[in-house]
Amino acid sequence: MPQRSEDQEWAARAAAGDQQAFREIYRAHVRPVYWIAHGILGTTGDAEDVTQETFIVAWRKLPGMELAGQSLLPWLATICRFQAANRLRVLRRDRANTAELLDERLPDTISVEEQVISSALADLITAEVGSLSELDQQIFRLCAVDGYGYRAAADALGVTHGVVRNRLSRVRTHLRETVTEAKDA
Repeated sequence: MPQRSEDQEWAARAAAGDQQAFREIYRAHVRPVYWIAHGILGTTGDAEDVTQETFIVAWRKLPGMELAGQSLLPWLATICRFQAANRLRVLRRDRANTAELLDERLPDTISVEEQVISSALADLITAEVGSLSELDQQIFRLCAVDGYGYRAAADALGVTHGVVRNRLSRVRTHLRETVTEAKDA
């Protein structure tokens, strides 16, 4: 039987009501969810609100959710997109004088094709990160996900600042190439 991913473990425990497991899900995915929301909404305050709403919805839906892949991020990203779309609709209704700007950012429909592509891309990135060495995975998680600076990550891992900087640069280059190849395909 294949070993379950951290996300699969956390999802199963959180679905059973384990709040600590849900905190782990939150810590692992809050930054990417925030940046998805910020990319759609364009403002820090709205992105923060939508990020929180995303995790509230996720907490409610976890007991009935079956995780198809190794990562919760595509599922959370979909919830975030719907929450952000709802927020934009409210903003459009409340701010009639800015309706033209908001109409440009919110499509009339949410493209299922774009969601599938985004989900597939997130799965690809998750798989690529999973194929990295243990140290590179830890560096990526600390710097790219948790927001550590190079020195703080180096201190946490017991390596030098240069090791973190160089390895993270190689990981980012590798991921960019992977994403570019996937988009070109």
